[in-house]
Amino acid sequence: MTLRLFVHQLRAEQLVFWRSKEAALFIFLFPLLLFVLLGSVYSGTIYGVPAPQALLAGMLGYGCANTAFAGLAIQLVLRREAGILKRLRGTPLPAPTYIAALLASTLIVFALQVVFLFVLGRLLHSTPFPSAIGSLVLAIVLGSAAFAAIGVATASIIRSGEGSSAVVNFILLPAAFLTGSFGPTRHYPAFLRAIGDVLPLKYFIDLVNAIYLHGHAIWTKPTALAVLGAWGAAGLLVAVLKFRWEPREG
Repeated sequence: MTLRLFVHQLRAEQLVFWRSKEAALFIFLFPLLLFVLLGSVYSGTIYGVPAPQALLAGMLGYGCANTAFAGLAIQLVLRREAGILKRLRGTPLPAPTYIAALLASTLIVFALQVVFLFVLGRLLHSTPFPSAIGSLVLAIVLGSAAFAAIGVATASIIRSGEGSSAVVNFILLPAAFLTGSFGPTRHYPAFLRAIGDVLPLKYFIDLVNAIYLHGHAIWTKPTALAVLGAWGAAGLLVAVLKFRWEPREG
């Protein structure tokens, strides 16, 4: 019964996502468009590899944060404030099943985005496909889980649906610039690099760079794994303590 409810809810989440032009454009297509634009600007090498390949790795990082953090946080706030989450609590659908379906749907969207990025990179810039596929899959799952936990935590503290997009993008876009999603940060001022060094996106990009650009296994980056896991655990703790199903009053 629970599995059937999960599959039903997962299908519903996918239908809702792809029928929303705003979600499909902002969450799915935007990282692809950014890759095309940045790939036309940068040339030469970055991190010892051709610039388009390094930019593709950065877009994988940005895409993960954009999908699992920003998209999920905004979606949850809007559903909460519209009373949808409260009504769901009154249905036979168990809360863990709903959350699991929502997270699975998020992972599917990002996985498709990853495939499209690699295909686009191959077609436009002849970038290689990943060699350490198993490690890349594990990194994608870990990164998606960590950013999803942070997204749920962020949704728990945003007070209004109207301000959700502004708040989330105020966090995401500077983080993307400071952590190397849009290009190298070695020429940034030291204080900006120091801020980037504590953000989870930096460590996810470090993982992706090691795996995709240099063919290393995921366990060769224990610090990145530990920091990303710590951020995910912190997000999960805040979500457990603060997440609300009812609209906020006032």
